Amino acid sequence: MKTLQFIAVSFCFLAIVGCKNEPKKETIKSEKVAEKAKTYAEISIAEGGKWIDGTRGHEEYDGGTSFKNVTNLRVPDKHTDHTWYIRYEGPGWESNKVGYRLYLDWRNAIDIFGKKTDSMVLSKVGQDGFDSYHEPEAWGQDILKVGSGLGVGSIGRLVNDKMFHFKEVDSTFASIENGAKQSSITIDYHGWKTADDKIDLKSTLSIQPDSRITKHTIIPSKEINGIVTGVIDHKVAYFAKESDNKKWGYIATYGIQTLVPDNLGMAVFYKTDDASEVKKGEFDYLVEFKPTTKPIEFYFLGAWEQEPNGIKTQEEFLKYLDDKLLELNNNNKF
Repeated sequence: MKTLQFIAVSFCFLAIVGCKNEPKKETIKSEKVAEKAKTYAEISIAEGGKWIDGTRGHEEYDGGTSFKNVTNLRVPDKHTDHTWYIRYEGPGWESNKVGYRLYLDWRNAIDIFGKKTDSMVLSKVGQDGFDSYHEPEAWGQDILKVGSGLGVGSIGRLVNDKMFHFKEVDSTFASIENGAKQSSITIDYHGWKTADDKIDLKSTLSIQPDSRITKHTIIPSKEINGIVTGVIDHKVAYFAKESDNKKWGYIATYGIQTLVPDNLGMAVFYKTDDASEVKKGEFDYLVEFKPTTKPIEFYFLGAWEQEPNGIKTQEEFLKYLDDKLLELNNNNKF
């Protein structure tokens, strides 16, 4: 009888241990899949805490015990910069070349994660401390200081030389998609108010394997002037050029402009028919788009000298840009 009881207890113990171990196995498996992929996108929110009145004049998410990835998010109305709610402050996307993140708050700027590895790393970034990614790690680090600018390839609106970010928005929704050929993020802004206009704006950012380039597609709900993208001005070399067929152009910067500090090249490729003007703003080099409700497609990139087999000189960077411009000239897309 004692033998039977021992067997029964042992069986129950093994069953319980087995059940506890199953989620761990699934987690390990999903991480391995992400590491083998060549693109990845995510948005991750804190859980286990609560919203409190913070020290910065707005509410903050306090006491979070972990982060949870979600495929769809309605951004809380109380969310703003430094609320500690969204891991690294917004969605991130990467290829085996480079990573990016979007500040999903009033700033709406795009930052760059420089990578020293071709593995997918974003699922681990910021897990060991909210700002830890600003420090050098084996995988790389956040390399771009955005400040009051657009970063690279994000959206703003310029009215009478004043830059409007996304300070007044009724609601914001984000969704994530990871596929075999690309990873993408879609942001739907409802009721974006700038000056005397209020519109909806859909923004889709996608990246493909073996590429530094993000494709950015925006769709405004109303024809308004002044919608811009651009590259932040860090007082380094600036370049602008059009393709032979005059259908595409780029604006770009290159030089020591990272937090390391070391060399970084940034560029925006745009269709010349979509642009009303290329100009210098207070903090950025800008491409201003013509008023439309049709999709506007453009591309942007960051090229860091420390990435594996990275571009290390201005001459290499300009050659790379010219090759990409020729590709657009011939194929009208990447």
